Amino acid sequence: MGEIPDVRSHGRDDARRMAGRPAPSVRSGDALFAFDSDLTVLSWNHGAEELTGISADQAIGRLCWEVMRGHDRHGNLVCHQGCSVARLARESWPVGCQELFVDTREGWRTVHASTIALEDDDSRLFLHVLVPHKGRSPRRLRLLTTRQHEVLQRLVDGVPAKAIATELGIVEVTVRNHIRAILVALGAHSQLEAIAIARRLQLID
Repeated sequence: MGEIPDVRSHGRDDARRMAGRPAPSVRSGDALFAFDSDLTVLSWNHGAEELTGISADQAIGRLCWEVMRGHDRHGNLVCHQGCSVARLARESWPVGCQELFVDTREGWRTVHASTIALEDDDSRLFLHVLVPHKGRSPRRLRLLTTRQHEVLQRLVDGVPAKAIATELGIVEVTVRNHIRAILVALGAHSQLEAIAIARRLQLID
């Protein structure tokens, strides 16, 4: 087996080191990245860099769901630790093409994501091929409920949870539940990260 081409030289070295084996030779004119059974990104081609604005340096070695953070058309987080697509692929089930909303150089866009599993006697590799939808994606997805958006906007303004509860006429524990839901919806690990993601996605002003 050969190497995954169309990846910077350091990316090829990282892919070989992390996979512990040569990667199969594949080529694609579309955005393509490879990951292993642990969901670690092993390669990230030029098309993926161009589509997402994320370099191979930034992607390789990270978990694919952390890099992609894809949502469905209803705003539900699809790319996460318990990703059903990855689970089905690992269990050798065929996975059909999916529609995802991802953050790209041109803003929030719809892409069609195909999953390909490559297997030999003692190794497995998975590929995602991402093809942008030609139609226009909505500028703002409904990732958050109206109440969650109200809470998020107040977090942006530096208002503490207790004061948010008073302003909105709800109890503090409900505010904290909304904050946890916001972190999950945006794939964030902290309030500061959630605010940064929301600004990038133009969910807040």
